[in-house]
Order: sequence, then C-alpha cells, then structure tokens
Amino acid sequence: MPRSQRHPRKVAVVGISLSACGRVDGPTPYALHAQAARRALADSGLGRDVVDGLASAGLGTLAPAEVAEYLGLRPRWVDSTAVGGATWEVMAAHAADAVAAGHANAVLLVYGSTARADIRAGRRTSDLSFGARGPLQFEVPYGHTLIAKYAMAARRHMHEYGTTEEQLAEVAVQARANASHNPDAMFRDPITVDDVLSGPVIADPFTKLHCCIRSDGGCAVLLAAEEYVPDTAKAPVWVLGTGEHVSHTTMSEWDDFTVSPAAVSGRLAFERAGVRPGDIDIAEVYDAFTYMTLVTLEDLGFCAKGEGGEFVGKGRLGLKGELPVNTDGGGLSACHPGMRGLFLLVEAVRQLRGEAGGHQVRRADGSVPELAVASGTGGWFCSSGTVVLGR
Repeated sequence: MPRSQRHPRKVAVVGISLSACGRVDGPTPYALHAQAARRALADSGLGRDVVDGLASAGLGTLAPAEVAEYLGLRPRWVDSTAVGGATWEVMAAHAADAVAAGHANAVLLVYGSTARADIRAGRRTSDLSFGARGPLQFEVPYGHTLIAKYAMAARRHMHEYGTTEEQLAEVAVQARANASHNPDAMFRDPITVDDVLSGPVIADPFTKLHCCIRSDGGCAVLLAAEEYVPDTAKAPVWVLGTGEHVSHTTMSEWDDFTVSPAAVSGRLAFERAGVRPGDIDIAEVYDAFTYMTLVTLEDLGFCAKGEGGEFVGKGRLGLKGELPVNTDGGGLSACHPGMRGLFLLVEAVRQLRGEAGGHQVRRADGSVPELAVASGTGGWFCSSGTVVLGR
C-alpha cells in the first residue's frame, strides 16, 4: 500500500536563507541561486546528498533543469510551476504533498534575480512583456499594463466600499515602519501618508510609494520529511496546510475586481491546517501594490469584505500591532526582485524561529509567534497560493 494511504509523513521547513539582496551589481542570477542554496543547506545542518527534489522558476530556458545543473543536483522530483508572485507558495504546496507521499525526501525551493542590476547595466531596457497572443491579445493593444490592472481593481474597491487613498497609503507607511527595524531592508527611512499621496502618479490611484520597489536578490527554503528533523540544526517549522487557486487571466473574465484568488486558497489552507484566521500570529502577504495587501487580508478572512480600509489603519499591521503583516518591510520597502513569494516563506520561518532580530514579533506574553500564514498573489490577481506554518 502506498505510503500516502498508510501514514502521510509530516513535512517541515528545515532550512532557510537569503542571498545578497538589495543592490547587487556583481553576481549573476545563477550565482544568487547558488549562494542562497548553500546558505539554506548550512542553515539546515543537512548535507546536499539528502536533497532529491528541486523547485525553481523564472530562470533559464529549461527551468529547473538549468538551475539543477548549475547547483550540481540530480533531483528525482522537480517542479517549475510558474504563476507569477504566487509561484513559490504553490510550489511549496506541491513539494509538501510530494514529501508527504514519499515521492521525495527533501525539496529545495530556490530563487535569484538581478532585475535591478540588469536595468542599470543595460541588459534589460524595459519591463518584460507577457506577449500579445492568446487571451492577452484583447488587452495589449490598448496599453493595459500590469500596474493599470491593479489600479483599476483598487478603484473598483474604492467605488464599492468607500476605501480611500489615505487608507491604501497606510499600508505603505506601516510596511516602511517594519522595514526600519530590518537591516536587510533596501529602504528604511520612515514615510508618512502625505509622502505617499504627494508622490508622482504611476497609475491612478497609485503613486510611486504605493508600488513595490525594484531590487536584486534571492533566497531558498528547504522542506524535508519528519524523519530528517532530528538531524537538523534548527527547530522545525511545520507545514500545516496549503491551498492554491487560479481565477482568471483576462480582466473581462474576472467576476469581481474586489475579490482575489486568496479567498479560495486561504480558505483551503486554513481548513487543511485546522486553524482559523483569528489563530494566526503574523501574516506575510504579497504586496506589489498597497491594494494587494488590503484585499488579501480581507480574502484570507482577517476582516470582512469591504472593511479592509479600516482594518489596515491604526498601526494594526506593525510589529506591535494586532496582526503584524510583512514584518520585514515587504515588497514595498524590503526587497522585490521579481517573484517575491519565496521571501514570504523565509520571513515567516524566521519569525516563528525567533530569529528576526530587531524586527522580531513578540506575543503579549513575550513569546515568539506560533502560527504564520504566507500568501502569494500572481499575475494581476490571477493566481494565489497560501501556506500555513507552525512551530
């Protein structure tokens, strides 16, 4: 009888790392992958020989084959699912299922990007095009850019529920406040709501500070079966539940601009973990734009639909708030080298281990958090992956 029918193995995050991040002008993306992978293995205390699975996306013609070859790995389980910013939560879900079923023992998720450095060096002179074939042919001719799609969704939420630009700006202000305590964050100087509102308009209602930064960087996460945990260097952080969902790609096929796919992936993850949103201590959510944070928190169930604007105010998202969100500063202030979803998992694990240093969250009794959720969003609210983690 297959292992999955006898007794699925528990799965833990046993190693995490960041590569060099922020302004990184020398290394190639492959080098950042390798740096992150080496550091994650060192963090785990396990040898590279235990790694028999690899998940990678966003680099090379044959990802993850090229990354595996560069790292000197010969995995027997691979995943290259690419759904934008949700990629890494979705791949973590796939990896956890594979390990639980016995299809792999230890899976390395690894990412690296020199998005910022490539533009500075002239290697990339414009934003990458998603092409104009398939469904996108009906939008591309009209200049409907990625940021315009997010901005239009934000405007719809404002129209439906009275959400204000000031409330959206609060998301950026609190992200920067969290980043101010994180030495790894790219931008740490405090900002105000007025600073956000007075900046240059990028796509109404978003000004520059409503939008994520562009950085370089990489990271890695190592998932392993429970039998490896006694040999690891750090206490495990367990994968308790996951969920994934794809809702649309063409804006005309999106049923409701005020509902993200996290409404489905979050519900599935919480149900499978056996917890409720109210049990969660910290949330790491994708924040390419301020509206993403607000609507994702609604759809994960931290507040009712339409109440996100009020919810994100009053310092609630800060390190000492009711629900610390994007504790490292997020994509708005810490780093955003492309598909940032893997960074959400790294930060969640750091917080649950109590290793976040100056930006460590503490519960009312002084203890470190016990439960975290990481939720990534891809495309223009096209996809979502959610992972619930616990000590």
